[in-house]
Amino acid sequence: MHKLMSNRITIFWLVAPGFMLFLFMVCLPIVMSAYYGTTNWTGIGAYDFVGLDNYTNILFHDGVFWRSLLNALLLLAATLLIQHPIALLFAIFVTHAGKLEKWFRAIFFIPAVISIVVTSKMWVSVFHPNFGMFNKLLEGMGLSAWKQDWLGDPKLAIWCIIVVVMWQGFGYALLLYYAGLQGIPKDLYEAAELDGAGRVKLYTRVVIPLLSPMVRVAVVIAVTACLKQMETVFLMTNGGPANTTQFIGNYLYKTAFSSSLYGYGNAISVVFVIICLILTLAMNKAFKKDVGEF
Repeated sequence: MHKLMSNRITIFWLVAPGFMLFLFMVCLPIVMSAYYGTTNWTGIGAYDFVGLDNYTNILFHDGVFWRSLLNALLLLAATLLIQHPIALLFAIFVTHAGKLEKWFRAIFFIPAVISIVVTSKMWVSVFHPNFGMFNKLLEGMGLSAWKQDWLGDPKLAIWCIIVVVMWQGFGYALLLYYAGLQGIPKDLYEAAELDGAGRVKLYTRVVIPLLSPMVRVAVVIAVTACLKQMETVFLMTNGGPANTTQFIGNYLYKTAFSSSLYGYGNAISVVFVIICLILTLAMNKAFKKDVGEF
């Protein structure tokens, strides 16, 4: 085996199929998108070369694009600062739930296994201004003055979308932290308790530091999910009202296929890829320090 792997020609032919597939499936589409992004093609028929006009328009004049990116960053901030800490707390609770552990684990993961179409349409009904459960609940509590057109108000709609997306992804975040907690040896808990560590110090000084590798995975997944968010937005508001709930994926789809601005849509995709690469490099630098194993 060593002799086989030391043969460069053999290594080349072993690597070549995967490398060619990567070039064909990843690199070539990006190059083609970059090219079409320099045209005014509608997706059908002839087109003209417009140079970097599409890219400069995106970067300096397209407020909807930057609003879409801001919404993704708002969702990411809410996910990391609200959803994940709560998921960690619930994961700790589930690990100490005893005989009810399996039941709680299943209940908390239910939103993640239900179709996004179903959950999105359910939440549209919940937020409906006339017969929605949320407004009916406020009315029943004597808070009729608080009733709103939740998905129709430009100031409230984005926060409704963020709440729904975090609710849908809560089960995945909890499962990641639950799996990380299961991987920590019980001996460490016992040793910390013998040393006099209370419950708070046990988790802040022992458990959470040992969860660092899982936190890294959870953050990467969260960044990816927030940036590529589309389905929930498309089904609930389609970016409205007035593009206040627009996300890059949905904006790209509407631009390229609904508005038939295929060249401009490709330019958006290329800029989006560059932003993702920058964030990837930033995350790699932030997580550069290796975490010790236990």
